[in-house]
Amino acid sequence: MATTDTELSAVMDAVRDIVPRLRDNGRETEDRRWIPDENVELLDKAGVFRLAVPRRFGGLDVSLADQVAVLTEIGRGCPSTGWVSMVWVSSAWLATLYPDQAQSEVFASGSVKISGGFTPTGTVTATDGGYVLNGSWRFNSGCRGADWNIASAIRELPDGSSDEVVAIVPMAEFTVVDDWDTSAAAGTGSCTSTAKGVFVPAHRVVSYEDAVLNTTAGRTAPETAGRRYGLFTYVTAAAVATCIGIAKGALELFLQRVKGRGITYTSWTDQSQHPLTQIQVATAANKIAAAEGLQAGWLRQLQTRADAGEQPADEEKATVRGQSAYAIQLAKEAVEILYSASGATAIQRDVPIQRFHRDIQGLSLHGLLLLSTNLEVHGRVLLGLDPDTPLL
Repeated sequence: MATTDTELSAVMDAVRDIVPRLRDNGRETEDRRWIPDENVELLDKAGVFRLAVPRRFGGLDVSLADQVAVLTEIGRGCPSTGWVSMVWVSSAWLATLYPDQAQSEVFASGSVKISGGFTPTGTVTATDGGYVLNGSWRFNSGCRGADWNIASAIRELPDGSSDEVVAIVPMAEFTVVDDWDTSAAAGTGSCTSTAKGVFVPAHRVVSYEDAVLNTTAGRTAPETAGRRYGLFTYVTAAAVATCIGIAKGALELFLQRVKGRGITYTSWTDQSQHPLTQIQVATAANKIAAAEGLQAGWLRQLQTRADAGEQPADEEKATVRGQSAYAIQLAKEAVEILYSASGATAIQRDVPIQRFHRDIQGLSLHGLLLLSTNLEVHGRVLLGLDPDTPLL
């Protein structure tokens, strides 16, 4: 049974209602280097952590476009909370790539928060019934509040070769080091998580190839039609939602402050009356709209493929990567314009726009979202060359 419009509207309305509270908690989020419990509770109550959970486990199982709409609203309220929500929701979708038995364990509560990443800085060693996991994973966004954690690792095969796998493990099995102290995205709690001799049952380990191609065996339960998105196109699309949300939030914050503010050392008593300010606001708004236009295009394309039960072609995946990074660049430029137009008082930590500015600067440097890397991949395809990356 598909999610009804009424159910989705209820989630959207609830999230919109808490945006002001998320924004009010922004300073606390940054100071404690982790999102407040109140934020998590409000989002859980709104149904956010059920968005990608299959219906048979009590989830909402909504489309990528609907997930993006909700994540954008969260980013509008608090960049760090938006980023962590994006990680938790997208990782829940990734958990649907595991065998039925693993899904039954992970989704038992219906609402789940899953952290993790794609850098294989651990190892798994075969043992009776599964594997032993060892390693450390840096920049693990959301690990401080997650129920489960996805850990990429190297698996040595009997013939001496190796491949990459992705294990899903209860977060309680990891040690989290409080080492996240940054000038951007400070509230994401992206600490280092470590596993030492952790047993992982075989059904909770899948190969990287199966995860990317959505070909994992052991899945017999019916899935919702139109949910087989390409792994990296799905994750990057979700990340863009957070960044567009940040830009939208910055525009709102600017518009709230600008009217009636004078321009220091000039005769202008209302900055909003100055032609330069008008041009800046329009430019920022159009950059956000352009980012949303690109986003709408790849969301349609990915859904069309998913509805047909197909994986996107490599060329399409490369295009999504390039356009996603470019959309984030547009969102970042919009925030830069608004921050620069906000005057010297905007550097005060109790003025939220400075945090939105720093956070989008930091998030845009994420390796999977970096403009130069993704434009190279996109450009290679446009020139008829191989994308030259497995991360498609």
